Amino acid sequence: MLNSAIVIKLKQRINKLDSQDYDNIECWQAVEAFNKAQVEWCRRQLHGLNIVKEGDEQSTRRKDDLQVLLSDNELSLTDKKDYFRGAIPGNYLQFKRVDVFACKDCCKDRRMTVYLSEEGNLNQLLRDKSKKPSFEWAETFVTLIGGQVHIYTNNDFEISEANLIYYRQPRKIQIQGCVDPYTNEETLVEVESEFKDDIIEVIIDEAVSVLAGDIESPVQYPRGTQTAERNN
Repeated sequence: MLNSAIVIKLKQRINKLDSQDYDNIECWQAVEAFNKAQVEWCRRQLHGLNIVKEGDEQSTRRKDDLQVLLSDNELSLTDKKDYFRGAIPGNYLQFKRVDVFACKDCCKDRRMTVYLSEEGNLNQLLRDKSKKPSFEWAETFVTLIGGQVHIYTNNDFEISEANLIYYRQPRKIQIQGCVDPYTNEETLVEVESEFKDDIIEVIIDEAVSVLAGDIESPVQYPRGTQTAERNN
């Protein structure tokens, strides 16, 4: 869907398509509201706080709607003796899994089964015989801390390759010629939403609620929220 269509639909839903009063919606307000709305929509779908309580990949619709955000990134690893660490990408939104290939002595690389664990339970996990990293059982765990992934080996094996599969932040739309008041810079390129048109329609309703709250429009606010939720 073109950005021009998104702006028109926003103004129509907020009942300001032909208004000449102080509530006119400027282009940067439409962009900010839409970008904020799509992040809120993504977080709700991933966590399962939508109306049907479905999280990511719990239904065909969720898999279809969110697959565009699934990304993989080969981690550049640093050996820290007990664990290997790699930086989380800047567009990271939510963890999905880590694929790890490990080697030991003359053994060939083998795929490990990797579990996401809590940093607070690290010491207990390293001591527990059934949960600590093991090349023999091809199992290990990872934690997330300080913008990094820590893949634990307990000095039992080496990691030859690791890939982080994650949900990334949705691409922010931009309207060419629009001046961002936060940076006071004019946008030089047109960047359209990467979502399907049916999802954009839902995000527009979400953005209407954001704008209605900003301009204190009590009628449009609940309408936008309810419409967005009914169509999830």
